[in-house]
Amino acid sequence: MSDHISASVADGVGHVTLDRPQALNALSYDMIRALAEVFEAWRHDSEVALVVLDGAGERGFCAGGDIRELHRYAVNDDHAEAREFFRAEYRLDAAIARYPKPVVAIMDGITMGGGIGLAGHASVRIVTERSRIAMPETRIGFTPDVGGSWLLAKAPGELGVHLALNSRTMDAADALHAGFADAFVPSERIPHVLQALAERADPGSPAEIVMLFDETPGPSALALSRDWVDACYSAHTVTEIISRLRAHAHPGAAEAADELEALSPTALTVTLESVRRARTLPNLEAALEQEFRAVTWFIEQHDLREGIRAQVIDKDRSPRWDPPELGEVPPRLAASVLDEARFGPVFDEMNESDRIQRP
Repeated sequence: MSDHISASVADGVGHVTLDRPQALNALSYDMIRALAEVFEAWRHDSEVALVVLDGAGERGFCAGGDIRELHRYAVNDDHAEAREFFRAEYRLDAAIARYPKPVVAIMDGITMGGGIGLAGHASVRIVTERSRIAMPETRIGFTPDVGGSWLLAKAPGELGVHLALNSRTMDAADALHAGFADAFVPSERIPHVLQALAERADPGSPAEIVMLFDETPGPSALALSRDWVDACYSAHTVTEIISRLRAHAHPGAAEAADELEALSPTALTVTLESVRRARTLPNLEAALEQEFRAVTWFIEQHDLREGIRAQVIDKDRSPRWDPPELGEVPPRLAASVLDEARFGPVFDEMNESDRIQRP
């Protein structure tokens, strides 16, 4: 068991907590393996009827994967270890999605990247007024993974493409509208939810119990931006998206164009193709397989190392992308990255009947 994971069973509830608050509960390889062990141990444990997944501290559920650990893999050419990290993480995400017992995830505070991989595929996904939800990978020259492309592909209209390319952060209302959450519960009421889940009084099921505490978070700014987002992000390429944004009258469009022009052309190009393709995939596992092909390519590329350096290591916020312009990205690059299974499948041992079909 990792020092950064705590797990307990009481009143039929398995309660597992990410316990690394000083790092916003960022996921290390050690934590992923420990979580996998916990979920596997509870799978057939008659003392566990449901699982609650949350994070220690008040700042966040999980800020994502440990970026410094990822940077170490990249700069030290530990690509084989990076691949095992991603394999373990994706298998854990899929295991949570198809877990035979209800999993209630509490995304209180910052929930990004790998945090969405854990919570975004759970049976019941709770957000609070403190929730800040995002797939921010393009900021570091990377691409949404952990099943993020699957969730983004299911968002209304072109909102998922906008969220993915611009690494936009959602509040509770946005997360509900985009399909990343199921219920809004004020943070002060979370202890009451946990008590009710332990007591499991009528109406009984975890989803029904959580809905007893569900409130309306207010209007979604993301929903209100749907018209201009759909008009601009339905373009075929990132270059065309930026052109439409520049021509649109809405002030948010110009801001979005500015953001895109500062990000990695390579990451944007692959991400657009990844989300668009995810719309046609049959299930979460298929999306994770596609993402694995992408991330094992990115881990060997300049832009990921440079993005992490600029955002996390040196923090100069001045990445030098290669290539620096969208027009210099090879036309077939995204297709080749997403099609080429360079290191085998993630779920080679899984039977087709086991694959999750989340709506």
